[in-house]
Amino acid sequence: MSDPKAMNLRFPDPAQRTAIAAAAKQAGVSMQEYILSAAYDRATAVEQRFLEGFKASMARSGAAFAAEPSSLDANAEQRAIEQEAWRELEQQERGRAA
Repeated sequence: MSDPKAMNLRFPDPAQRTAIAAAAKQAGVSMQEYILSAAYDRATAVEQRFLEGFKASMARSGAAFAAEPSSLDANAEQRAIEQEAWRELEQQERGRAA
């Protein structure tokens, strides 16, 4: 019987399996460890991007709440800053979708 702890690695593309096996061998780890490490790295990168975006959002929100009541009506400069922030967010979204 097979080891219940072992991952069942199936690759529909034999070239993909060969490439991953070669990369794992070069890294000096098993294929399972290589795949899990890559998945972990990707997940933490996604988490880091989320946290950076969240911190930027918090900073913008904090600035809005700290503003004097008379400054709540956005002037041309503030509107330009907001539009630039929207453009940056849209570019980041397009980059993730690609």
